[in-house]
Amino acid sequence: MKKAKVLVTGGLGYIGSHTVVELLKANYQPIIVDNLSNSKLGMLKQIEAITGVKPDFYNFDLCDEKLVAEFVAGEKDLDSVIHFAAYKAVGESVAEPLKYYRNNFNSLLSVLKALEERQLKLVFSSSCTVYGQPDSLPVNEFEAVKQAESPYGNTKQVAEEILQDIARADKSKKVISLRYFNPVGAHESALIGELPLGIPQNLVPFVTQSAIGIRGPITVFGDDYNTRDGSCIRDYIHVVDLAMAHVAALKFEGKDGANQNFNTFNVGTGKGYTVLELIKAFEKTTGVNLNYKIGARRAGDIEQIWGDVTKAQKELNWEAQLGIDEMMKSAWAWEQYLQNHQID
Repeated sequence: MKKAKVLVTGGLGYIGSHTVVELLKANYQPIIVDNLSNSKLGMLKQIEAITGVKPDFYNFDLCDEKLVAEFVAGEKDLDSVIHFAAYKAVGESVAEPLKYYRNNFNSLLSVLKALEERQLKLVFSSSCTVYGQPDSLPVNEFEAVKQAESPYGNTKQVAEEILQDIARADKSKKVISLRYFNPVGAHESALIGELPLGIPQNLVPFVTQSAIGIRGPITVFGDDYNTRDGSCIRDYIHVVDLAMAHVAALKFEGKDGANQNFNTFNVGTGKGYTVLELIKAFEKTTGVNLNYKIGARRAGDIEQIWGDVTKAQKELNWEAQLGIDEMMKSAWAWEQYLQNHQID
């Protein structure tokens, strides 16, 4: 039986690489396009080490509309697309908004234009940032999308609007937007994980690098929020659970109703942890004491958010299986692996 061919943009990045592994396990044929702006070519070998398969890989910038069109024209039998390729650091987007608008919109538009005449499924990498600070928690998919707190969040909001318009205009396209909460952790093999280039923009890789001595003290951005301990609350999800949600999305056939070819799903655990609780979980799970300090609030951060994941459980037949301890344990195993292995 012929394997379904899936274009995975940004497929060597953190979430992309884990999703490629799960796609291979599920007997799909992933094709990776990545310009290596926030990833390394060596992740291809790491994927092969886990799965025994080296996926097809192409290195070019998805913002180049001509190159994307030529590539897609050569891939006549694509069944679906998972679009990860985007810049994703909230703080950086506040400092460099134009960088985010240019990359995140142009890459998506290039892909959509190249696929304009195709009947296929597109799974979009969205974010819980589209909700801003919700009026009630846990937030569900029917919550009104608010003014984004950061340019990064705004790119996800506008991208969803673009995709919804396309799905409304062309019923042959099935679009699924997965609204991620906070992916952390690494594959159980410790062969792939989050690989930040330079100073980590996300909390957990900074925690692991601090724990192993690469970084200085961890800064907790604010301890005066209206939460259990004053630090922000987030819904952290293990990256492998998140990767498996993409496989579930590819299998999803939709349901009856208006505009049923565009669907949104929260992808999280449905539980919220504070930043300080996450730090304590890392210490408990690994036995490593962390050096951290309290800093000022960070621009673009919201106070607290966690998701209602009932819709994904019912319609995608997907549910997160791994908890905070597995997240911290696997992230630490990956950091230790990196101390003895070079990924080029």
